[in-house]
Amino acid sequence: MENKKIYTVTALFDTPDEITDAAKATAGAGYTKFDINTPYPVHGMEKAMKLKPSYLGYVTLFFGLSGAAFAMLFMSWVSIYNYPLVIGGKPFFSWPAFVPITFEVTVLSAAIGTVGVLIALMFRFPNTAHPLHDTNYMKKVSADKFGLNITSLDPLFDENKIKEFFKGLGGKEIETIYEEDKKAEIKVFDYRFIMTLVLVAIVTAGTTYFVLNKLLYMQPFTWMGEQDKVIAQSESNFYNDGFSMRLPVEGTVARGYLPYEYKGAPDSVIKFISNPLPFTKDIIEKGKMRFDTYCSPCHGYFGQSDSRLHDQFPKPPTLHSDKVRNWPDGNIYNVITNGQNVMPSYEKQISREDRWAIIHYVRVLQRSLNAKDSDIDTSQVKREK
Repeated sequence: MENKKIYTVTALFDTPDEITDAAKATAGAGYTKFDINTPYPVHGMEKAMKLKPSYLGYVTLFFGLSGAAFAMLFMSWVSIYNYPLVIGGKPFFSWPAFVPITFEVTVLSAAIGTVGVLIALMFRFPNTAHPLHDTNYMKKVSADKFGLNITSLDPLFDENKIKEFFKGLGGKEIETIYEEDKKAEIKVFDYRFIMTLVLVAIVTAGTTYFVLNKLLYMQPFTWMGEQDKVIAQSESNFYNDGFSMRLPVEGTVARGYLPYEYKGAPDSVIKFISNPLPFTKDIIEKGKMRFDTYCSPCHGYFGQSDSRLHDQFPKPPTLHSDKVRNWPDGNIYNVITNGQNVMPSYEKQISREDRWAIIHYVRVLQRSLNAKDSDIDTSQVKREK
């Protein structure tokens, strides 16, 4: 023991209050090179130890500002000198577009730089050994005890006086921790260390390549990607005519669908069809929406045949003629379904309910442009007078 160099003297305490009082007393006695080890953070400990603000924040600030400056200068140089491009009419130096990347590089540089300084300076990388490692003291403070140790670097260090001081504070299991007999000479450029780094790099690169380029594209099952089907509008080798898209079998009826019984018949035969939809505000609004979408390009928004496409298509008849006004709803439905003259069928484009809703809206247009005196609410007029 006489030839060994003392590293620190340690003592254990049972409660957070005891370690806090011990830290205050140690700082009050003039000791400066001491440390507290606890199984969890103890609030107010830095004040009890009279710790000065850490300079690590300045290190983080330096690396963060360096990363921000590098990112901004690099993107500016690329955008202005090396590879200038006008994107969306923006100038070459479009700093709002640089902000997200600058922010990310700032955070990344600050984090990596701070960790690097901690590893290189405070942990003395690559030497990861520490005298306190694997000691009874470290095992206890990692579980349920609170530890105080004063290192031999302290100007007031005296082993016997410190032990008496710890006893006075109520410390338990007071012991002296010595430096290791022989420190293994660890070199950064040791071939074993270099080979380990190379092996880690190879394994990491290979695993990353396999996961991103192979594993992600391996289908756990192929029955969805490889189906016995024909892609729409592609040539078929199964049918003689080569068409993959087939018409429905003649005479078949889809489940839940009632075919139109007057398919292809003229409107003169329509006699017993009535509008199944109620004449409500919601139905009229729906009919207006469908009318404006499908009917107004030719008939105009008010059904007056003021077509927006009159230069390309023949002008259709007005929907306000006596013939159309006196038509039953079934006749108009038949024209929409079967078509008439140059007007094609809209059976595929407009559903059955929407066709009936359009007819309700057509009746609203006819009523609004052909109003009678009886349509005026005279009671409302009298009240206003």
